[in-house]
Amino acid sequence: MAPGRRQPRLIVALDLADLRRAEALAEQLSGHRPVFKIGHQLAYTGGLGLAERLIRAGQDVFLDLKLHDIPRTVEEGVRSLAGFGASLLTVHAYPQTMRAAVAGRGGSGLKLLAVTVLTSMDDTDAAAAGYRAGVAQTVAERAADAAQSGIDGLVCAAGEIAGARRAIGPDRLLVVPGIRPAGEAAGDQKRVMTPREAVALGADYLVVGRPIVGAPDPVAAAAAILSEMEEATRR
Repeated sequence: MAPGRRQPRLIVALDLADLRRAEALAEQLSGHRPVFKIGHQLAYTGGLGLAERLIRAGQDVFLDLKLHDIPRTVEEGVRSLAGFGASLLTVHAYPQTMRAAVAGRGGSGLKLLAVTVLTSMDDTDAAAAGYRAGVAQTVAERAADAAQSGIDGLVCAAGEIAGARRAIGPDRLLVVPGIRPAGEAAGDQKRVMTPREAVALGADYLVVGRPIVGAPDPVAAAAAILSEMEEATRR
């Protein structure tokens, strides 16, 4: 691993509607010490309670709630979550939203991540959504806004790592979803890359959901991805 570089970490997306299944999966995977991501699907079916239990057990939790609203609502929402004990929280990368989130976070240890452009979108989708530029330029612009806001890192596709890193500098985090091991179907993701490729490009965290959660042996699947990540850091 290059001197000064952080050891990349695996985030397991517990994208499940069944709380008991999510809890059992987290227990199975806990020995690998991933960060457990709780998004909308699980959060609305008791996932915040699971997050609290995982945190009490010493696990790291990522609340992928993608907050975006008027500034006061975002600020107060983040303030409510700041004492929760989670490691990471997402907001959308709009300047007002990011500034409000930073204000709400205060002096807590919660790391705020700005979501640039969802990995389910390509240039055609960006145009349909009314973005004035393609995905790459939009990510670069939002990364520059994030650097000015005091945000702790970005969520971006692996293909945008280099440009995002130039915009936010070496100290902020880059969290990369859309990770698929070689041979895995992309599903609804359009900007994907393998774990080895993403780590080699400089990702700090890889978000993996279905290739682990949907695997016949989730523990073995996680171990294989972690091994691939480790190999990439040695090159």
